[in-house]
Amino acid sequence: MNENNTKLKKQFVEEVFKWSKARMQEYSKLMAYYRCAIMEVETKFNVLNEEFSLQYDRNPINGIKSRLKSIESIKEKLERKGLPYTVQAIEENLNDVAGVRVVCSFTADVYLLAEALLKQDDIQLIEKKDYIANPKENGYRSLHLIVSVPIFLAHEKRIMKVEVQLRTIAMDSWASLEHQLRYKKDLEFTEEMVSELHRCAQLSSELDEKMDALRAQVQR
Repeated sequence: MNENNTKLKKQFVEEVFKWSKARMQEYSKLMAYYRCAIMEVETKFNVLNEEFSLQYDRNPINGIKSRLKSIESIKEKLERKGLPYTVQAIEENLNDVAGVRVVCSFTADVYLLAEALLKQDDIQLIEKKDYIANPKENGYRSLHLIVSVPIFLAHEKRIMKVEVQLRTIAMDSWASLEHQLRYKKDLEFTEEMVSELHRCAQLSSELDEKMDALRAQVQR
């Protein structure tokens, strides 16, 4: 009897291990697809940057950063939405697993690049949030696009979603510093600090406006 129980336990452990391994393989494959989608979007922006550098005699893109959401962040977001931690739930319900951030020289470049990207016939716009025209309450500014892009594999074509953030150097500096300050451990963020950060965001906006005006003068 004990021998049978031991065999059953062993079989159960083996089945659980096989199931976990298969699930992890599916997850790893999906993350590889998202990495491919990031590369596709990055390539599109690099091509646009090269084209516009010839047209305007300068590069509209200052830098491109990308990130893949961590397992912990994905699980937390699925739990908040009341969804199971499955590959299907990730792909169907999360739009920001793959992220590309494009840091531009001027505000006008943000809209120039966004328009050029969305004109491409293999890019589909899913959602757009313009936090430049309508900043968040804390002063955050950026243009957010959720787009779908095809990736071509050996035997199939898949449509993947990517979150694209376009912002200026000033917007990116403010957002990076705000994140470091606000999420510093053991720090109580006061109303005075919130107000000061908002003032810094306004100064950042004013800087962008002045630099855009200077750019327009130079181009004329």
